[in-house]
Amino acid sequence: MVVTPSALMLHLQNPPIRYHFFSHFLKPTFPSLLKPRPFSLTTPRQTQARTFVSAVASSSSPQGSNGRDTFFAEQNVSWASLGLSDTISRALADIGLNRPSLVQASSVPSVLSGKDVVIAAETGSGKTYSYLVPLIDKLRDAQEHSLHAVSDQEVTSKQKVLLILCPNVQLCEQVVKMANCLRRDDGEAIVSVAALCGRQGWPIRKPDVIVTTPAALLNYVDIDRTRRMEFMRGVKCVVFDEADMLLCGSFQNKVIRLINLLRFDEKVLSRSKKSVAELSMQKESSLSSEDAFEGEEELQTEATLEEDDTDKEEDIVDINNECTSVKQRDWRRVRKTYERSKQYVFVAATLPVNGKKTAGGVLKYMFPHAEWVCGNYLHCHNPRLEQKWIEVTIDTQLDELIKAVNHSFRSEDLVNAGGIHRTMVFANTVEAVEAVAKILLRSGIECSRYHKNCTLEERAQTLVDFHDKGGVLVCTDAAARGVDIPNVLHVIQADFATSAVDFLHRVGRTARAGQIGLVTSMYTESNRELVDAVRSAEKRGQPVETAFSRKRSFRNKIKKRGTNKVRDSATIKESALA
Repeated sequence: MVVTPSALMLHLQNPPIRYHFFSHFLKPTFPSLLKPRPFSLTTPRQTQARTFVSAVASSSSPQGSNGRDTFFAEQNVSWASLGLSDTISRALADIGLNRPSLVQASSVPSVLSGKDVVIAAETGSGKTYSYLVPLIDKLRDAQEHSLHAVSDQEVTSKQKVLLILCPNVQLCEQVVKMANCLRRDDGEAIVSVAALCGRQGWPIRKPDVIVTTPAALLNYVDIDRTRRMEFMRGVKCVVFDEADMLLCGSFQNKVIRLINLLRFDEKVLSRSKKSVAELSMQKESSLSSEDAFEGEEELQTEATLEEDDTDKEEDIVDINNECTSVKQRDWRRVRKTYERSKQYVFVAATLPVNGKKTAGGVLKYMFPHAEWVCGNYLHCHNPRLEQKWIEVTIDTQLDELIKAVNHSFRSEDLVNAGGIHRTMVFANTVEAVEAVAKILLRSGIECSRYHKNCTLEERAQTLVDFHDKGGVLVCTDAAARGVDIPNVLHVIQADFATSAVDFLHRVGRTARAGQIGLVTSMYTESNRELVDAVRSAEKRGQPVETAFSRKRSFRNKIKKRGTNKVRDSATIKESALA
């Protein structure tokens, strides 16, 4: 685990072509190739089996090739030693979390300090509780101090809100469930938590923790400017879960606007000579709507100017792998000039930083002083994960797919103590998922489907059934992020992933929370160079994303090969549907 004020990671480049194939291998052996990077807080320890909440299963945490535990912090690191209260420590022990993971041990002190924090760690490393636990403990502490207030009105005026932004409803609901698992000795939840998204209305009584999506939040605060200012004033910490998604693509404009709104509130507070606690609502209401709008535009302009001013410096950072020469004048001025009144936490399992348009690049410029907590296996091969590879053709792909799924049923290593097996089969498109599901059903293998064309209710029920009964889940990458199901011990790529990001999130569905897991990756000739690049990066001990080179020649070579083989892919799909 590496904790640094600024972290430079390699760029994740998506290849331009999407390939579809339905195939699988039986038993080619692919050993664990990457050596874990050292973590300064740990020493070699033998870890006993632990019982976790719904997102974590009981298992022994295997040790890496250097003898270090690959998931848990050393045995003498307790929740209390990280600065957490007895109340939260007992709540964690009650749900089986007697000891923090490596990522949690590094993240909790940073979050408790009140600094802006970026938690970039591999899937299944305990990132959700890395921010939930310390932030809920801080809220609890603030509530206990507020009990000494003179009046109920004073208590209300001092209410602090933790805002958690997630890209989708499923992840919002999962975060709420994990937060509600933390309870006092009397069985009551430590803080009130609510997921406000989808068709849910905004509650009359504001909860302590609000989990929502960017779109749902903007729909609420944009109705009335006074409401927006009051809401932003109450938010003392905001978490961006799956930050790489939120800071790119269709989410980016909404999230950047929310950050600007939150920073404008910091600007308003810093103009006052009084403390945040003493600032009255009358002072807030003296600011006109035009002032708020101009403030948003001002911050947005500063962000744009900063990007223009730092293009040359960014090239120097990429070449020399240094950050001392970066001149982040505009955003640095914002952070130095305005009094801090909010904390920002960004969490992701994949976080590219090379280039100002990547999620990590945006964070480096907007939050240059944030503390980065990077996992041992960020973007790398998990030593608890066994990978198997097989190249298939039109003639062999269907048989190999059936063999792979049946392997999950008969392998003793892939069945947990309760006799429930869980296998996830990934395909690249909705059509491919339907085709794979038909193949399995015709072969007498029961399975369920999970993709964007399913309703929210259908997806929720599918996950509940998969959690309770196990079985085979055929899905798109919609199930590769934020879906935390225990004891998924086999992941099959019927279609090979089209990017390093998708690959890492898919394989991250297994070997979570100290468990072991198996990944079966099937590929065709059109994917061969891509697969060879991934495996070569692993053999050299490099992060997986380096397999997707930024060089145009490499991309064009894959594109040319994919164009020549696209007819084969179409034929495969037709045969699956026949």
